Amino acid sequence: MLSVTDKTGVVEFARGLSKFGVKLVSTGGTWSALRAGGLEVQEISGLTGFPEMLDGRVKTLHPKVHGGILHIRGNAEHMASVEEHGIEPIDMVVVNLYAFEKTAGKPGVSFAEVVENIDIGGPSMVRSAAKNFGDVAVVTSPSDYDAILAEMTETDGSLGYDTRWMLAKKAFAVTAAYDSGIATALEAVETPAGKAKFVDDALPPVLRVVAPLQQALRYGENPHQTAGLYADGSGKGVAGGKQLQGKELSYNNLVDLDACWELVTEFDPSEAVVAIIKHTNPCGAAAGTTVLEAYTRALEADPISAFGGVIGINREVDGAAAEEIAKLFVEAIVAPSFTPEALERFAAKKNLRLVQIDPVKTKRVIKQISGGYLVQDADRKSVTEAELQVVTERAPSPEEMKALLFSWTISKHVKSNAIVYGRYAEGFGQTVGIGAGQMSRVAAAEFGAQKAVLPLAGCVAASDAFFPFADGLEVVAKAGATAVIQPGGSVRDADVIAAANKLGVAMVFTGVRHFRHG
Repeated sequence: MLSVTDKTGVVEFARGLSKFGVKLVSTGGTWSALRAGGLEVQEISGLTGFPEMLDGRVKTLHPKVHGGILHIRGNAEHMASVEEHGIEPIDMVVVNLYAFEKTAGKPGVSFAEVVENIDIGGPSMVRSAAKNFGDVAVVTSPSDYDAILAEMTETDGSLGYDTRWMLAKKAFAVTAAYDSGIATALEAVETPAGKAKFVDDALPPVLRVVAPLQQALRYGENPHQTAGLYADGSGKGVAGGKQLQGKELSYNNLVDLDACWELVTEFDPSEAVVAIIKHTNPCGAAAGTTVLEAYTRALEADPISAFGGVIGINREVDGAAAEEIAKLFVEAIVAPSFTPEALERFAAKKNLRLVQIDPVKTKRVIKQISGGYLVQDADRKSVTEAELQVVTERAPSPEEMKALLFSWTISKHVKSNAIVYGRYAEGFGQTVGIGAGQMSRVAAAEFGAQKAVLPLAGCVAASDAFFPFADGLEVVAKAGATAVIQPGGSVRDADVIAAANKLGVAMVFTGVRHFRHG
């Protein structure tokens, strides 16, 4: 019995099964695909003697399907019963389910469409076959097709008990994840006066995290730690990224790739943005007309720390950029795409990991603590110039304002306490010095200035949280900053504003804080 939503490899798999004299039975679109592939296949209605009905809602929910799957071959009463009712044994069920979570996640999807994509017959067949794994093989993933055919070839058409048990465990995990996805999606729906609508900001009353193991990693943050990559099934983001070349991605590579991807996708690809990340913190970030220009400026900000880093790029990487990037030792590069010329240039660096990503906006962030989990919305808050409050006697110049907004966006991706020194030069933003993860804001300001390679005179400074005292502002002014962006909200805001006026520093408040604690 074959009934699949994901038809990857199903024709080839069915062709392999047919070599063992297997009778193929199928439904709807799968039947059409197998027929188009030149295979002899019976339609489900031919097996059940009953047509598909209710727009396909009822087609496999029939005793001749579930009786054929569920009867125990070694049970004399079962065998007599299926013979009496003319039920043929179904020894393999090949099913994967409607892409419910992809449907539910579509922008503007209607409640009716979401409900219609709840698969009934598929999960029922999967559970029946998995329950009766002693006699029936259940196949829920195209990734298992080759191994199944290989074993059947070695055993003249049969599958061993251990294989059927392995497949059954996978099948129960599939239905558990499927039902979990439905429950989670429907919990975010309200139905006032019978009119359903999705409530995007509602926290789920039950946190369900069901994600299959996608890849066992060599180790975790350190060699003595075991680690693995689990995927949410969307095929997007870093977990769903396509590795085009290079060594196996490590745990730390994936963490850094996610950090730089989240940073560069803050910016519209109308301008190229490049971020170089070390230990999840940017050591250099810049924008430019081209990827080459943005990369050159990002590297210029801190070429020493960039060695052995991970690079994130918000648009396609071309040959000119690849030529320059290839001169630096880099662990990994993530981008939405790479031109053939770029791939050819990078091919000479066989260990360099290239990852191509289909973008996705993370909705929520989950963090495990001892005894439980913390869940929060992803920090998607941004500010525009119109939302800023000028609090000093001097307002920022147009160039300072552009530098402030660029630096503020970068500060969102720096571990607290964070101070980002930046500038607006040659028409684009560029970091100058970054003070990350310090225990005091003054120390972050001092460290960022110490790290600066480029001149600090005339730069701006962004602080991810308010200055509790005037001393932090005085440090950034002494370093050379002429304008500052910060959330405001301290009980000593008046003191900090007075210090800025005294020093001739322009300052704006965002009213938004960007703590990042990891």
